[in-house]
Amino acid sequence: MLFVKYLTKLSGFTLLLLFVTLRKVTIFMELQKCEADLYDQNMLALKDAIELLSGKWKFCILLNLYNFGTMRFKDLIETAGGITPKVLSKELQELEENLLITRTVNNTKPVTVSYAITSHAVETQPVINSLIEFGLKHRMKIKAK
Repeated sequence: MLFVKYLTKLSGFTLLLLFVTLRKVTIFMELQKCEADLYDQNMLALKDAIELLSGKWKFCILLNLYNFGTMRFKDLIETAGGITPKVLSKELQELEENLLITRTVNNTKPVTVSYAITSHAVETQPVINSLIEFGLKHRMKIKAK
């Protein structure tokens, strides 16, 4: 009530200034909320991507599929260098569940399975290339130490 009495005593120009100031404060607060929401969305997206690609072998598997195209299970074991069949199977299953690779059972005797990268996974190629570039620079920096 006191605030309303105070407002009635203000001039039109002062009321206009007060309104504009309040509007600017409101817009600023809305902007801050949007920035906070965007930050939260970005953090969630980053966590999703890290979880999706985490693990010692996923990048190696994807890189081999980029470089060599469709590959069979035994070829992936040979090119990955040190991965066990059990771990490779687990990593391939996770990559398939996340739509990064396709698994095809070939009608051969004995039955063979081949894996290929999906169009969705192609979007990870710049990430892998950036990580390779960073890794090379980091390795040189550490060696120069």
